[in-house]
Amino acid sequence: MMSRTAPAALTPREAPPIPAGLTRGQLLEIYRYLRLTRTLEERLVALYRQSKVIGGLFRSLGQEGESVASAYALERGRHKDFLSPLIRNLGSMLVMGASPIQILRQYMAKATSPSGGRELNVHFGDLELGYLGQISHLGDMIPVLAGIALTFKLRGERRVALVYIGDGGTSTGTFHEGLNLAAVQRVPLVVIGEYNHWAYSTPPEKQFAVRHLVDRVRGYGIPTSTVDGNDVLAVYAETRGAAERARRGEGVQFIEVKTYRRTGHAEHDDQHYVPAGELERWARDNDPIDRYVLRLLDNDWVQARELADIDARVRAEIDAATDACVDDPPPQPESALPGVYADPPAAPLHWYRSL
Repeated sequence: MMSRTAPAALTPREAPPIPAGLTRGQLLEIYRYLRLTRTLEERLVALYRQSKVIGGLFRSLGQEGESVASAYALERGRHKDFLSPLIRNLGSMLVMGASPIQILRQYMAKATSPSGGRELNVHFGDLELGYLGQISHLGDMIPVLAGIALTFKLRGERRVALVYIGDGGTSTGTFHEGLNLAAVQRVPLVVIGEYNHWAYSTPPEKQFAVRHLVDRVRGYGIPTSTVDGNDVLAVYAETRGAAERARRGEGVQFIEVKTYRRTGHAEHDDQHYVPAGELERWARDNDPIDRYVLRLLDNDWVQARELADIDARVRAEIDAATDACVDDPPPQPESALPGVYADPPAAPLHWYRSL
């Protein structure tokens, strides 16, 4: 009779090393920012449909990964690195220190908002925490951030500025003028070029004759790279490397992130121009948060219960922030004058009566 040998004991699979020098805690923190961005925007959609959002609502659905990952790659904190977001880079502002209640108040034009109800959406900043609200004219933040980066260089500070630009914005004159200035001065600037397939309703092939955004900037003599914008860890690693090169004095770095805008230009845009099935395909196959979660779990870097716990805490945070500010008052008319003049009087001026 043949003897049976006991099967060899199965050894547990070792989790592969976490890339880009990140820790488990940082992976979970990145996930929190991703989930916070999407949940906050979903709440804003609900408020918009209740007519509580003033003006337009601009979402980053499908692009949250590149905004969060690129900002997370910076040195953050008071008087550290600096960035300027566009309207679809809400995640970058949250990473830099903006709070959900500030965003909610800003979109609802509350008197308690960072701009006192004078501005909307993400048009506000915090110079100490390191983010500056955008100018609505696309492309204009390139020369502004080039100037900020130039001050870092002139002062000998090891700080980096980061600025975002969409594929449509690369067709503006200020984009090219600002980029050329930054390149010539070799300032510590990282430019994130978002190839999200739509400049409002215009696809790239009807806007420029090259295939990639990097083809538009190589003539300025700056290093370029292209990365999958829906791969959170790839964007983090690429931005981290670019920021360190800029910090060492190697000048401007341009990163093209390939991503996709899965909502219209704003909530009023019905996206009738998008080919049938394209939105569904990107949502099914290339959602940045789904891909990130799958990679975390497949590699045993985190546990599903940890992600579920973050989801619950984020929902509670957004609920609390909404309850705290939804009934805040709008600004009073007399509050419009302060900030317009250097030394405004207590009462409005009726200067036209003396003309």
